[in-house]
Amino acid sequence: MIRSIPTGRTYRWAFTAYVLLYFLFLFMPLVITSILAFNDSDFPGLPWQGFTLDWFLADGDDRVGIFHDDRNLSALWVSIQTAFAVSILSLILGTMAAFLFEQEQFRFKQGLYFLALAPLVIPGVILGISILLASNSAGLYIEEHFGIDIGWLRPSFTLVVLGQMSFIATFVMLVVSARLRKFDASLEEAALNLGATRAEVIRLITLPYLKPALIGAGSVAFLMSFENFNTTLFLIGSDTTLPVSLYLQVRDGSTPLINAIAFVLIVSTSTLALINLLLTRRQQD
Repeated sequence: MIRSIPTGRTYRWAFTAYVLLYFLFLFMPLVITSILAFNDSDFPGLPWQGFTLDWFLADGDDRVGIFHDDRNLSALWVSIQTAFAVSILSLILGTMAAFLFEQEQFRFKQGLYFLALAPLVIPGVILGISILLASNSAGLYIEEHFGIDIGWLRPSFTLVVLGQMSFIATFVMLVVSARLRKFDASLEEAALNLGATRAEVIRLITLPYLKPALIGAGSVAFLMSFENFNTTLFLIGSDTTLPVSLYLQVRDGSTPLINAIAFVLIVSTSTLALINLLLTRRQQD
């Protein structure tokens, strides 16, 4: 709504209703899922049968809570490991790409920039299938002609990390580039004139300036990797990530345990996002 344009009462009521309906549609499924995580029922939906913590703490024959479910805890640990590795590698690769594309014009810059953005517009399913076919073909060729078996070219943890990094690093590049465009290059020139080396300038001046962008990009990269499903589904090995594990469980028949897992993820990711927001604002201040 443009504040300079006068609006009537009907418009204000319609605008308020639109905002309320939008956020209701956005958050109501999450609220319902969180409430049903405490439902004392063997089915994941209504009706409400009473309050219970069994789907979090139970360790019996009839019910097993999330904190005693080895399958989902193992998948959660794999997801955390994957997300950590992807966020670190994406930060390194994305930051280096941002430095590259913020330099003066060089040959094929526009074409290379277009190729760097391509993973963001390619559907995750297509990206996952393409990486799987390419890696398997390369692995078979190397094994047939050189007799070397490279395990990570088959569906594995390493292939998942590389597959996710192929598009998450692009997001990091965009975030860091946006921050880098606001950087005052005269600060680097002054440091160089005072005798600092190029590495010292980057370490002591440029990177501290980019710290808010790096924190924000790293946090979002972690969350993007943690919840990724489309690409991961085709590249995962014997150890599944949590989103893939949840998909397999829902396909075979959902239980309230899924609601409990969803509740834990909603709380943890919201907390991480809030911490990231506070840290970013503090760095900018």
